Amino acid sequence: MAKAGAGAARGSVWLDAKDRHDRHDRQERQDRRGGRGGQPSGLDRERITAVSVRLLDADGLEKFSMRRLAGELNVTAMSLYWYVDTKDDLLELALDAAFGELPLPDLEDPDAGWRDQLRGLAAEYRALLVRHSWLSPLAGRFLNIGPNSLAFSRVVQRVVRRTGLPAHGVTGAISAVFQFVYGYGTIEGHFFARIADTGLSADEYFQQAMSLVSEALGSAEVYRESRDIMAARGGDTVAEMMDRDFVFALDLLIAGIEAMVARG
Repeated sequence: MAKAGAGAARGSVWLDAKDRHDRHDRQERQDRRGGRGGQPSGLDRERITAVSVRLLDADGLEKFSMRRLAGELNVTAMSLYWYVDTKDDLLELALDAAFGELPLPDLEDPDAGWRDQLRGLAAEYRALLVRHSWLSPLAGRFLNIGPNSLAFSRVVQRVVRRTGLPAHGVTGAISAVFQFVYGYGTIEGHFFARIADTGLSADEYFQQAMSLVSEALGSAEVYRESRDIMAARGGDTVAEMMDRDFVFALDLLIAGIEAMVARG
């Protein structure tokens, strides 16, 4: 496949059908030769992708490199290019592998309502963003058209269609719910990543942060004005507070969908 020139839109590893076909043929030829010709034995794209996800979880996006990955797999960095053309291709594969972790609801279940299914999809997406804090920047960088991502998008679309919204409102409702989840999960994931660097628990970190904010010039007044809201928020732990905020915000969005359907 010809490489895109400067200023051209970036393609996708999922659109490079010729490359996949050529790689498949090349791998079959090398398999018949017992792995000779430079291709490392026992290596395939699935294994490389799985190890990439593990390294991204452990080290983060900034520290991820083909050299680091090759060391983990005990192969040379050049051998990885039997399976991907660029680091970006590998990141795109890792992104879709993460989306494959999302459990999808049974759309044929006659007892399942769209509200519960939408809440379930939103909760799982939030958990995915927190579990893989590197996912959110990649989701904005790539076309995100791998099979797992498309399966998730398709189910979301079908669930939102069942709300009764007119066709022209479906994409807006999807944006309202899942861009909210994207933002919430991204910030939450970064929050927990920052905590991990301190050696404190989430609750210890929160208490220390609130103590500093309450004393710092410029933020103390804002803190005093919001104390009643924080108290009414409820929850004994950071996790409980975040869960309550997330559930309430999601309920607001679902109520908005219901109101738009009622408006006709």
